[in-house]
Amino acid sequence: MKKIFLVILSLISTTVIGQNDGWNISTTDTSNYTGIVVANGRIGILPSSEPFKASQIILNNVYDKESPLGVSKILFGMNFGNLEMEINGEKISASNITNWKQTLNMKEAGLITSFTFKDTKISYTIYALRNVPYTGYIDVKIDAKETIEVKVTGKIETPAEYQNPVSTFRILKDLETTMPILQTVAKSRLGRHTVATSATFIWHDINSTRENQRPELKQGKVSEYDNRLSFKKEIEKGTSLRFAWTAAECSTQDFFDPQSESERFVIFNLLTPGSDLLNQHKALWASLWEGDIIIEGDLQTQQDVRLALYHLYSFGRGDSDLSIAPMGLSSQNYNGHIFWDTELWMFPPLLVLNQDIARSLVNYRSDRLDIAKRKAMNFGYKGAMFPWESDDTGEEATPAWALTGTFEHHITADVAIAFWNYYRVTKDKRWLAERGYPMLKEVADYWVSRATKNSDGSYSIKNVVGANEFAPNVDDNAFTNGSAITALQFAGLAAKELNYKPEAEWEIVANKIKIHKFPDGTTMEHSKYKGDRIKQADVNLLAYPLNIVNNKETLLKDLRYYEPKLAEEGPAMGKSVFAVIYARLGDAENAYRLFKSSYQPNKRPPFGALAESATSNNPYFATGAGGMLQTILFGFAGLHFTENGIIQQNPVLPKEWKSLTIKGVGPLKKTFEVNKK
Repeated sequence: MKKIFLVILSLISTTVIGQNDGWNISTTDTSNYTGIVVANGRIGILPSSEPFKASQIILNNVYDKESPLGVSKILFGMNFGNLEMEINGEKISASNITNWKQTLNMKEAGLITSFTFKDTKISYTIYALRNVPYTGYIDVKIDAKETIEVKVTGKIETPAEYQNPVSTFRILKDLETTMPILQTVAKSRLGRHTVATSATFIWHDINSTRENQRPELKQGKVSEYDNRLSFKKEIEKGTSLRFAWTAAECSTQDFFDPQSESERFVIFNLLTPGSDLLNQHKALWASLWEGDIIIEGDLQTQQDVRLALYHLYSFGRGDSDLSIAPMGLSSQNYNGHIFWDTELWMFPPLLVLNQDIARSLVNYRSDRLDIAKRKAMNFGYKGAMFPWESDDTGEEATPAWALTGTFEHHITADVAIAFWNYYRVTKDKRWLAERGYPMLKEVADYWVSRATKNSDGSYSIKNVVGANEFAPNVDDNAFTNGSAITALQFAGLAAKELNYKPEAEWEIVANKIKIHKFPDGTTMEHSKYKGDRIKQADVNLLAYPLNIVNNKETLLKDLRYYEPKLAEEGPAMGKSVFAVIYARLGDAENAYRLFKSSYQPNKRPPFGALAESATSNNPYFATGAGGMLQTILFGFAGLHFTENGIIQQNPVLPKEWKSLTIKGVGPLKKTFEVNKK
């Protein structure tokens, strides 16, 4: 019954979304509401269907322990996204407004809400400013049909888990310039970080820096956890009021003095003309959208694909050297940790369309290489061994009870594969020498020490959790072994690129790692696999992205054998892999079928946010977005990572589309097209 219900919701969502265009997704329906985050790679603001409400704010790469005996968990920020508005003494709420509408403008990364209160029209747009990345900005407009008195209250709401908040309101002054600042400073849940949030109002049509010309501001602090600032103003009949509420949130993860720095960001936004501030934000997003996917003839799929790209761009930054968690900046799910989801699923589309963000993702790992080397040594291995779940430290962040943290070792190979692909695309030899090869060498040394030599001269990798996590502590897991082979080969290529001599053992071990087969030639998922259900793609990853299995007969055997074994509750990415392989085999019909089933049942109304699986409700699943985008780029568009960069081979077009265009590919911003034959 649960499955049927979720599918119905997905269909409802499709109906609503289909009324819009390729850049804007609108809704007038607040039932079964799942919001879409606005984010800038540093903070994520999750809006609500309630007027002037934000559900939560997530701070990227800012962690504290979830409990005294727990692991790290990403922080909810102080919520500066909630305003209150009263008109003629009546507070606006969901129950007394009409004509409510919300629109996600993906091109400009703004979430627009509009509604009518009696005869007054109100609209506001929420931005996570790309140009001032620790700040949010809510741009408000009120159109009065009759003369009204408006009271607006801005709030900094501190989650209860924070310690010892201190909430203040001060008017800073430099000569005639006055700068009103509402602020709360507190310790994170177990005291690891100090977090500071500052906020203020901005009036667009008057000189808001001169105290005698702006509305009087009053602090209305309810408690140290609920800090408020309000103003009252009369709006005459037939006129409008435009103002903004802006806030900055900083922590000791990024700043020595977050309290002062958060004030400076707010002052910068206060004293910069609003049009300039927003134009800079929009220009940066226009630059991001130079990497785009254009589907002609299928509006719904166009929206779905752009929404996936929008999220990957929102969750990453090219200047951060940070990675992207499975849920990005939309929630605390998976504690905000970094998994293989980044390197295997999100990284490839970003490498095609935005090398700046891709570079941040790989640099995140190389910045933590020394920690990975220490982990390998501590477990008795050589080289570098990466954690299954990583946080800001680079140490293992998986809960100790989860076997994945101790035994899911393919992550170390996944990192190396991403590194060599980054070099393949960018040809940045300085980066290869300084970051790429040192990483690839340590990973190769790890796999040589991790492999066990058998009596027949072959090598096994024993006691692992593979990509299929339903089968823990197995020997010779197909994807683990295949990714290790690939990492060893890539280390050799990197050495030769820099005129170094590869270690002889890298090639010896790579050539002799076992991949088990059934008698009919179908690839076995591990050495004792007997046909059990699988959580997600594992064997089939040997075909794509690894290209270890490339014989058509074996490809088809593996596809037909493992597709029926995918668990309904498994994550979205599995079917994406099957779709890519079918597309590369020229089978557009099966590729399109699996492409749609890889994400469509996971969509949640009203915007189409992706949950992790068809039976879960935990959006936004950035990993799934990466999978569906790979089907487009590496399946239908026929793109391949090669030693000669990104090339196109044998693209196919689903009959449901008129054409497919990929813009902004690689450093040269090439365009690739697929048209009907």
